[in-house]
Amino acid sequence: MVLLKLQNISYQSENKSILKNISLKIDAGDYLSIVGPSGSGKSTFLKLCAHLLSPTEGKIIFKGKDFRQYSPIDLRRKIGYCAQTPCLFGDTVEDNLSFPYLIRKEKVNLTRVQTLCSDFNLDFALLKKDVQSLSGGEKQRIALLRTLLFLPEIFLLDEVTSALDVTNTLLVEKVISSLNQKGTTVLWVTHNLEQSRKYANKLLTIENGEIKAEEVLK
Repeated sequence: MVLLKLQNISYQSENKSILKNISLKIDAGDYLSIVGPSGSGKSTFLKLCAHLLSPTEGKIIFKGKDFRQYSPIDLRRKIGYCAQTPCLFGDTVEDNLSFPYLIRKEKVNLTRVQTLCSDFNLDFALLKKDVQSLSGGEKQRIALLRTLLFLPEIFLLDEVTSALDVTNTLLVEKVISSLNQKGTTVLWVTHNLEQSRKYANKLLTIENGEIKAEEVLK
């Protein structure tokens, strides 16, 4: 089943063409790795898929409906997005991990939080830590964990292991692969060519704002 479809998408910013006539179908359960040179439009592509930007031309279809027919809140709950530079807020890690529950008016599921902390090699005691004192790698993993407290249908990842060492990179890759095997659709921008082919079933290359190649890996 086609879950996400981009139809003739172009995006311009300050009279500069960033993406040009992108058309792509993403099936439910796909694990799509996105590669290409820096500045080629990969991050912009993900932001459009997350509805953080609106295309200058074309339209994006999610589950058979135009993005514009959804409320932004509904899309945020169905499509999770993690940027390369994580955005943490409040004072503590706990502030960040309780937020997804607060906006849903639900009690924090500490068991779920503790399980994900373990999955991402984070000490549960880290919840009381000031976010300003976290390392870059800790921030990346906390941002991932926060997005996964309520599983999205599509998970958009932009260089989310760039600040991690080899051990923690492997942990994150395995968590994401496991989620994909359980049905979550994954789009992952990476500059690591080995990583791009390890678990993905499709590889998309973007150059100069255009799709250069689409490859089926398995």
